[in-house]
Parts: sequence; C-alpha cells; structure tokens
Amino acid sequence: MNSNLSTIKVIVTDLDGTLLNPQHRISDYTKSIFEELHQQNYLIIVATGRHHLDAMAIIDALGVPVYLVSSNGARIHSPEKQELFSFNLKSEVVKAALSVEIDPEITVVLFKESVWQTNKLSEKLNAFQADLKYLPELVDYQTLEDFESIKIFFAHDNHEKLVVLKDAILQSGVDELHHAFSLPTCLEFMDKSVDKAVAIQRVLEKEGLSMHQAISFGDGFNDVQMLSATGKSLIMGNAPLVLKETLPHLEVIKTNAEDGVAKYIASKILNKEFAAG
Repeated sequence: MNSNLSTIKVIVTDLDGTLLNPQHRISDYTKSIFEELHQQNYLIIVATGRHHLDAMAIIDALGVPVYLVSSNGARIHSPEKQELFSFNLKSEVVKAALSVEIDPEITVVLFKESVWQTNKLSEKLNAFQADLKYLPELVDYQTLEDFESIKIFFAHDNHEKLVVLKDAILQSGVDELHHAFSLPTCLEFMDKSVDKAVAIQRVLEKEGLSMHQAISFGDGFNDVQMLSATGKSLIMGNAPLVLKETLPHLEVIKTNAEDGVAKYIASKILNKEFAAG
C-alpha cells in the first residue's frame, strides 16, 4: 500500500531501533513531536516486541495517550492501560520448543505476566530497561513445571547460532509457532495467530479506522507484517540491510540516533519544514 499522506490519521511505531535512540530512551525532540500529534488528534499506536510492563514505563515518558501492542501482538492495552487482548502460549507448546538441543551459551527467556524467567541473568538485556519494571527470575528449565508464556525469547551475539536454533525448533514438529528476529541477536517465537499487524487491525477496528489510514515505522523482522499492511510504511536507516532488501519498495529514513521517526513526521505529516534536515 502507498497512501497519500493527507489521508493518514494513525501513527504506528516500533520502539527499539525506531522510536528509541541507541540509549533506549525517547528524546525530548521526539516527545515534542508526539505531543503535537496528540494535539492534532492523531491516533498513536506503539507496537513492540517488549513486554507490556517494560513498554508502559517507556511510553509513559511520551506524556500522550497511546495504544500499546506488546510482545509482538500477544497483548493490547488501551491508553488507559486496560487490557483489551491477551494470548499465551500453552505450557506443552513451550516445553516442546525448549526440548531441542540449545547451545548453552544462548540466553533463554520466557515472557511471563509479571517476570521474565531466564536460564542466565544478562546485564545486556537489563540495559534495555532504563528502570527495571519487568524483573528477571533465574530458573532451571530442567526442573520448571509451568512453561505457559506470552512468548519465547533467545539471545546471543552470534546470529548464526540463533539461526541453527530457529531451524531446530521449526523442524521439531511444533506447528503452533512462528518466529521473528527483532534484532540479529534476538530470536523470538510466538503463536501463529499473534502478529503486530493483526493486533493493530484490532485497535483500528475498535476506533473505526483502517490500515489505509495508518503510517508505520520499523527496523526489525518482527515489523515486516506491520510494514506490509499499513497505508504508508518507512524503514529506519539503522535497520539491517537484509530487511531493506526484503521490502525494497519502502522508503528508508534517518536512523533512530537521528530522531528519524520524529523528523519524518515533523516534515511530512506536520509540515514543519525546519525539521526536515
């Protein structure tokens, strides 16, 4: 799709690598642009792979009402933080996925409602939270009894190790799952029914709006369906080259370090020409 920008009424944005700068924060400039969007009655949706407790602490900094699609679509919360939709992976599905051989160097995380259960504590993962609102819990998966989770998350600096693990899980016969690399170092598994685009559609139907009226911004492979579904879609300059090659028809904008989302909105949506540079 490729909407005329004059028809846009909805702003949809990913967080990490997109709205957030490399320090995992929202800049003052970005806050000011989103305040103006709110004043002009644009609907704002944040769609992220992050857990809702983690993401809420971040979007509170925007200071404007925001619909939150979290865990890649497994949760939807209203601007008043009311849960509108939730979906969990069944315990037996998660247990089956974790029964494959997993390199002991890989960090494994189960997203639970109030904690994330992991086989190893990671300062690198903690750094994604400026304030720890969503707490880690160290567990032994060999003795864990309840595997029910919002999603499964794997992290390692070597992308190829995650590719090997991804293939092993997909070939293991667990049919209920689909995967996405939110970053080359982060592999996530969700239920096949869960996706950012599906969740965004739910929000828009509630508001009486359509995908054609939405513009989206993203930088990861968990954004592909979202970027393919909205009326106008932009890829961040800092996105992996392979994502840009996957969606070659989409415009690439400035990086998250350069406030790319806010600058595009300012110049193209709000017509603030001074911000175009």
